[in-house]
Amino acid sequence: MDFNWTLFFQFLVIGLATGSLVALVALGYTLVYGIIELINFAHGEVFMMGAFFAATVITLTGVTGDDSAGLIVAIMLLALAGAMIFSALLNRGIDWVAYKRLRNAPRLAPLIAAIGVSFILQNLGIYWKGSNPFTAPSLIPFDWRTYNVLQEWPILRDWFEGSTLRITLMDLFVIAVTLPLLVGLSWFVYRTRLGTAMRATAQDREAAALMGIDINRTIGIAFWLGGSLAGAAGLVALLYNNSARFNMGFQYGLYAFTAAVLGGIGNLAGAVVGGVLIGVIWAMSDGFLGLYIEGWGSQWTNTVIFSILVLVLVFRPSGIFGSPTTEKV
Repeated sequence: MDFNWTLFFQFLVIGLATGSLVALVALGYTLVYGIIELINFAHGEVFMMGAFFAATVITLTGVTGDDSAGLIVAIMLLALAGAMIFSALLNRGIDWVAYKRLRNAPRLAPLIAAIGVSFILQNLGIYWKGSNPFTAPSLIPFDWRTYNVLQEWPILRDWFEGSTLRITLMDLFVIAVTLPLLVGLSWFVYRTRLGTAMRATAQDREAAALMGIDINRTIGIAFWLGGSLAGAAGLVALLYNNSARFNMGFQYGLYAFTAAVLGGIGNLAGAVVGGVLIGVIWAMSDGFLGLYIEGWGSQWTNTVIFSILVLVLVFRPSGIFGSPTTEKV
């Protein structure tokens, strides 16, 4: 069977969009871990609750794809802001209730607490929206959804021999949300006083406290930011997948954590690169490889992703962009 370049690029586009979504969730993971070295396993559920809140906001407004473009964009921005604020409040509340009192406890204690919070949020999600998947409110008109690249760019039509290569509005939307948030977060962390305090806290908490930095306030800001990123990802996932479910945070959270580790946990750019890599592997494994490998299907995706993760950690334990660290004694 000849290599199908059209399908390859089609799944590549899907992978880039999915990877950008994974990267949004991974940024929240890496931000919190970089400061207090806590693997916040409840982060995926904060992402899920953000999607639920966005769905509720859109439903209450009653806006559909039949309304004017300006109103649809306004409601999308309202839902985005609402989901970010809601998830930020939720994430900060989780820190205040469950993690703050365990700052100086053995590392296993906050880890177990994070797993417990994850199950609590899943059950709250079941109470809120039920245990079955629900369809997202129909906000994007069908004629907005696809853009035939080959039809609009004739120079590519001959190369692909009249095939159809489509980019959806949601593919562009995911990337358009992720990139500004990454740039804004990077600016905040590396160009502001609060960002400097966060980096100092991440490097040496005790020394930062001696220099007058409010450690609890700085950690709280990390949870605010991480939660807002999870909320943004929740809205994007809701619209991109056209559905949501109480356990959607498990898979996305697992892949996002893998992306953060793959890129170098604690490194913002590494989280994005790791997320994009995971997304491309995910898309190719689910759809493209089955064309050429008999018996291949989505059941092999987890095997491929975690095999690559193991290989990276074996040969570069700090991740692709991570820096080797030494234990202070």
